[in-house]
Amino acid sequence: MQFQTMIMIYLKTTEEIEIMRESVLDVSKTLALIAEYIGEGVSTKKLDSLAEEFIRDNGGVPSFKGYQGFPASLCLSVNHEVVHGIPGDYILKSGDIISVDCGVYKNGFHGDHAYSFKIGTVNKAVSKLLRTTKESLYKGIEAAVVGNRIGDIGYAVQNYVQNERYTVVRELTGHGLGKSLHEEPSVPNFGKRGRGAKIENGMVLAVEPMINMGKKDVRQLSDGWTIVTTDKLPSAHFEHDIAIINGKAEILSTFDLLEDVLKKRGMEIS
Repeated sequence: MQFQTMIMIYLKTTEEIEIMRESVLDVSKTLALIAEYIGEGVSTKKLDSLAEEFIRDNGGVPSFKGYQGFPASLCLSVNHEVVHGIPGDYILKSGDIISVDCGVYKNGFHGDHAYSFKIGTVNKAVSKLLRTTKESLYKGIEAAVVGNRIGDIGYAVQNYVQNERYTVVRELTGHGLGKSLHEEPSVPNFGKRGRGAKIENGMVLAVEPMINMGKKDVRQLSDGWTIVTTDKLPSAHFEHDIAIINGKAEILSTFDLLEDVLKKRGMEIS
């Protein structure tokens, strides 16, 4: 006899989604603050300190700090670090890329999204990786409509990046979002059409492609958190929070705020 594992998906009401918008917007504002300071000569520890102060000053709590023992407010992952990098003494230099992943808990709900920044002059091959990863995020979001399934999101991401000869990290996924930082369903960045949980109105999902320039294989460092590519080639990471409203995805988060800052500073957007 075969048993099917049941997963509990918490569908949000219209009112709950409206409350969540504030948590998500605070993440977007925090990333915009980081955009004001990020650059050559800045330590990842400094960026984390700025973020925590800003989040708390605006009435929120950093979602990541203390989560399963994570020691910081931001996950800052440089170059071949995929995700979950711990801020420290590393000084950013020209040619680096860095994923800045931020979470804010406010009014009983979490917001959680991420952006990969370019530091100084980044070579064309790495720039293309970032651009393709960001584009794949929107391809996945386009597939998040009622009538589809979670596998359709993963398929859209995977198909897009593999056509550009990049690989998808398999061990890490997007996820549901709400009163808990990680809720069901998991949202892989690979999959088959028509597989997985049905997409329904009221779902709130964090969609987050993690795409490698080289092989898909990753490993965890001895710090117990940082995930890196095994071939040490770069990895990119972008994340949006979406709500399924009236049959389709509405993006709750925004990159516009941080990209406006980067443009004003004369820095390249990803």
